[in-house]
Amino acid sequence: MLQDPQGRTFSYLRLSITDLCNYRCNYCLPDGFECEGKAHSLSLDNIAILAESFARNGIRKIRLTGGEPALRRDLSDIIAVLKQTPGIEKVALTTNGYQLSRHLSAWQQAGLDAINISCDSLDPRMLKAIIGRDALDDLLSGIDQAIESGIASVKVNTVLLRQYNYAQLDELVAWAAEKPLTLRFIELMQTADNGDYFRANHVSAEHVAHHLHSKGWVETLRERSAGPAREFSHPNKVGKVGFIAPYSKDFCKSCNRLRISSQAKLHLCLFGDAGYDLRPYLHADKQALLDQQVAALLTHKPDAHHLHGGNSGATKHLAMIGG
Repeated sequence: MLQDPQGRTFSYLRLSITDLCNYRCNYCLPDGFECEGKAHSLSLDNIAILAESFARNGIRKIRLTGGEPALRRDLSDIIAVLKQTPGIEKVALTTNGYQLSRHLSAWQQAGLDAINISCDSLDPRMLKAIIGRDALDDLLSGIDQAIESGIASVKVNTVLLRQYNYAQLDELVAWAAEKPLTLRFIELMQTADNGDYFRANHVSAEHVAHHLHSKGWVETLRERSAGPAREFSHPNKVGKVGFIAPYSKDFCKSCNRLRISSQAKLHLCLFGDAGYDLRPYLHADKQALLDQQVAALLTHKPDAHHLHGGNSGATKHLAMIGG
């Protein structure tokens, strides 16, 4: 199993398959995606080689991210390749909900086990103000379809923003409480290009925890391969609520995930200073070298990020490597 100098082991890989995104979320890409003439995204063969290597070395869960992964026409093929990789137990997807209703059945048939869907407000005008699209009806329809499809895990991600949806916290919790899903509030993170926005809109996720406790919600135990979210359940509610708090004490202590960008770079931390190019090793006759290179690079994984000091590393915006 892959291990870093701090003794942390890694069972979870976040794999970005495109940095393209068709939304203009004001906390991520307020001006839309800007093409910078980058190299082509990972091919299906590249993805298969990466999945086989990481599975050989203890990765059991792979989450597909973007940009927006649904913009890849071969997304179903990618899911199928991952699901058929020996050792991979769970294939998950994070999406902004674009054409979710249209494609969900194909993704599920390909082997999708879990889906996270972004929904930042239940008010259509507020949602449009945040993501730049009038998409609430389609988004809620897609969420309901995901629940009805029988996919094992349906989660809804909400970035909590002081000047936008923060006043709707209780409304969002009440909505999620009656559905068999998990609503997760994501603490806004500072990146290289959002300093003023961050200072105006950051809400501490610890405040959400105190609020949930006051309403009778109880924290639940995390699965071994789970991400960093703390989740809560309520004895009288169907749904669960959680939050991701990157600014909380010891957030990085239990880190169990690595990231690959759509440009085949290994990122040891979402807010690291650099990505390490793996493309030279993505060939059938170089898999042993790929395994060795990844293990060697893990010796450079830092103890923790430096967000508290306002240092977001090389991360200009979260669409770069899928959050």
